[in-house]
Amino acid sequence: MSNTSAMSLALCLDAPMQSWGIRSHGITRDTMAEPTKSGVVGLVAAALGIDRNNDAALAELARLRLAIRVDREGTMERDYHTTQNVPTTHGTGHRTVVSERYYLADALFLAVLEGDGPLLSRVAAAVKQPHWRLSFGRKAYVPARPLLTPSQQPAATNAENVLATHPWLEPSPQDRARMRNRPNRPALRTVVECPPTRIGAQVRHDQPLSFAHGNRRFASRTVHMGEVALTDDMISAGETLCF
Repeated sequence: MSNTSAMSLALCLDAPMQSWGIRSHGITRDTMAEPTKSGVVGLVAAALGIDRNNDAALAELARLRLAIRVDREGTMERDYHTTQNVPTTHGTGHRTVVSERYYLADALFLAVLEGDGPLLSRVAAAVKQPHWRLSFGRKAYVPARPLLTPSQQPAATNAENVLATHPWLEPSPQDRARMRNRPNRPALRTVVECPPTRIGAQVRHDQPLSFAHGNRRFASRTVHMGEVALTDDMISAGETLCF
């Protein structure tokens, strides 16, 4: 469901490696093929300097609606991580634990937050000068470029309109030229938060309730999978965003 009077803020999520886990427990750490609600809210919370135990501030951010456009599909990769001297269950010794950690390589996303204008203005200011260092799922996975242009502010439009019109974020001149000349241009995949009554809605268990240590809690939300056309205007306009 779109809101014609909503405000929206579009973020560029670009990095060599990103991880957006939704079932990251035990020795296997997964990643979704696009950013999760918990991951994007956590990113914004870090920019604002919100403490992990501040559930009220987290709830305010979690009320924002999230829409994702996949401007470049990433490649799923797997990393083996070894941790030595891990205490055994009974505490009588130590062991070595090998875990599998999945991540996306060379992915590029447009993440749109829709909701309260003053809150989005605070988010925009914080993302430009973050309180804590920003990362995409893991501390080592830092942005390849700024999430916002220096002058960018929330826009008076809904998330669906941003997905359908925002300039393409691809920075490579060669890729842009190839796509501009491609006769059968592929559409861009989208994942948009929606009411549970929408036909085709899918459940995602990534609505954050608390990031507190030892008490991380999440609820379910629903999203709709779709796509938008990659137009000539989006390709041309995006050349000014390759900063």
